[in-house]
Amino acid sequence: MKYKKIILAGGNGYLGGVLARYYRYIAEEVIILSRKPKAAEDNIKTVLWDGKTKGEWIKELEGADMLINLCGKNVNCRYTAKNREEIIRSRVVPTALLNEVVGELSNPPALWINITSATIYRHAEDFAQDEAAGQIGYGFSIDVCRQWEETFFSECKVSARKVAFRMGIVLGRSDSVFPRLLNLVRFGLGGRQGNGEQYVSWVHEQDVARSTEWILDHPEMIGVINCTAPEAIKNTELMHALRKSYGMPVGLPTPAWLLNVGARIIGTETELILKSRWVAPKRLLDSGYQFLFTKADYAIDDILSLRV
Repeated sequence: MKYKKIILAGGNGYLGGVLARYYRYIAEEVIILSRKPKAAEDNIKTVLWDGKTKGEWIKELEGADMLINLCGKNVNCRYTAKNREEIIRSRVVPTALLNEVVGELSNPPALWINITSATIYRHAEDFAQDEAAGQIGYGFSIDVCRQWEETFFSECKVSARKVAFRMGIVLGRSDSVFPRLLNLVRFGLGGRQGNGEQYVSWVHEQDVARSTEWILDHPEMIGVINCTAPEAIKNTELMHALRKSYGMPVGLPTPAWLLNVGARIIGTETELILKSRWVAPKRLLDSGYQFLFTKADYAIDDILSLRV
């Protein structure tokens, strides 16, 4: 096996599953730190933790090749005072705990990747936001990202190499945004959302997994790294690509006012749809990483071809 041990903190969700399946074939052990018990599956083992307190789980981190922290409450909700507090706490508290624990290990993970969010950048329709020239935005989502990354980078005692992986919208078969957009297309509602001019910075789930391995194998990579495909796509074009690949000739558009109404009904925020996220993975590209999926059309065709 290429690696000894990969740790996925909070890895019992969709993206954790993608990473676990990827590393199971190239690592001796994949350890998922989860609040819910689960039977071992081949070399994938679940170890209980609560993300708040120290425990027996700490010993699993010793000698790991990589720790990936995926903790965080889903932001697909209304930003009530209660939800705001939980969104922040569910990210900051586990990150602070891991900072303390990793700093005390005699043989800490060689690399610690904290999965953060590319939404930290401002609403951008003029140029792509990269790690060097990108401009930080404002508002609740950005405040969450700021606190998250400040907590991650705050502990000077940690000897592990640290990377804040600013993730775009992950496109994949089983969960996240893709199945929801596909349902809209199925029912003839897959037209543009708002004016459709907002950019969507996306990344195929397989490029997420492969890029974490790329960073692991390139010790010079440290600090903030964007994880998005090289070519962002406008909302109008994304929905058209989905309709074309699925074979749906029509898609009714959803104006902004109707999105506001619908968001209240289903308990989410229109920011998740209407904010223009135009983000570029400059550091990955400069390092020589080659994306499997550079265009959204390719990613959509691949995902739909594998659906069962």
